Amino acid sequence: MPDLKLNIITRKSPLAMWQAQHVCQNLETIYPDLTVNIAGITTEADKFLDRSLDKFGGKGAFTKELELALLDGTADLAVHSMKDVTVDLPDGLEICAILTRQDPGDAFLSNSYKHIDELPSGSSIGTSSLRRISQLLAYRPDLKIKAIRGNVGTRLKKLDNGEFDALILASSGLKRMGLNDRITHEINMAIMLPAIGQGALGLEVRSSNSDHINLLQVLNDETTFKCVMAERRVNKKLNGGCHAPIAAYASVSGSTMTISAKVGSLDGSQIIDSIVSGPVESALELGDTAGDKLVSQGALEILSTNI
Repeated sequence: MPDLKLNIITRKSPLAMWQAQHVCQNLETIYPDLTVNIAGITTEADKFLDRSLDKFGGKGAFTKELELALLDGTADLAVHSMKDVTVDLPDGLEICAILTRQDPGDAFLSNSYKHIDELPSGSSIGTSSLRRISQLLAYRPDLKIKAIRGNVGTRLKKLDNGEFDALILASSGLKRMGLNDRITHEINMAIMLPAIGQGALGLEVRSSNSDHINLLQVLNDETTFKCVMAERRVNKKLNGGCHAPIAAYASVSGSTMTISAKVGSLDGSQIIDSIVSGPVESALELGDTAGDKLVSQGALEILSTNI
């Protein structure tokens, strides 16, 4: 291994810092002589918690500043939650590795009710994700959706203070933070399909830095990489941002990949879906096909009405 230093950049949130530390620890275990530094920065979306994410243009709200640090050489590696990464990366950057995916699903949290089905009509449920709002209202149109932003700890405090009857959060983030006990139940994917890339950590680098790319390949999980890249192709077909009401999840069984994808209106009155299967080797083509099926059912028209 060449004598390398690695400067990691990430967001300052506790979860983002945990994720960067996780990558750092893995690398230091594999490469004992590697020097790794971690720096946290505040992104635009972290600064303005009173704005919904779609008000940032829907693209790069959590990644833009990290990518600028890569491009100007301040950092060598950005650690991202793949669900926050834009479909089209800036010129000169690439996702070189994706770690083994953790739980991709969404979790229901409540101090008073054991299941989403038990929530009384009119109950308040906290989420600012357009994807979650669309699917929630399709399943329970009688619920009251209330916007919530901030890190995991902030959201849990608001739940505990009685500002919400329930919350919806990504299962993976809660588990990474050691908050498994706060998960009341995990929502079935038939009710709520995950965000593209949810549960997966991606490593973004400069395309020109072959030493770092080669160094980081040891952390790449090939199955996860193919699944997430297939999901991202669905989003590309829909010209979607990271925070549009688009869901997709790819899984592999043996040599077969299956992709489920959904698009919905914000009020939940329209939900269209597609499911495609085929050989893992054709992952990107399968993602294209899943996206094309949604387009043929009117996905672009539905998404345009959500703006």
